[in-house]
Amino acid sequence: MLLDDDTPTPRPQRLEPLRLDRLSVSELEEYISELRAEILRVEADIDKKGRHRNAAEAFFKKS
Repeated sequence: MLLDDDTPTPRPQRLEPLRLDRLSVSELEEYISELRAEILRVEADIDKKGRHRNAAEAFFKKS
């Protein structure tokens, strides 16, 4: 059987889902805090990369 080249390859999962049923409420709250910290870290990197791209575009912008 041939594979269709137009079929998108599945994206690898970055975070392994936790079994939430095994965690206490305090452990779940701690997990949420960890996820929020990771989200803030990623958003900061997105902002940094956006500023870098804007600076490069401004530098190479044709007059």
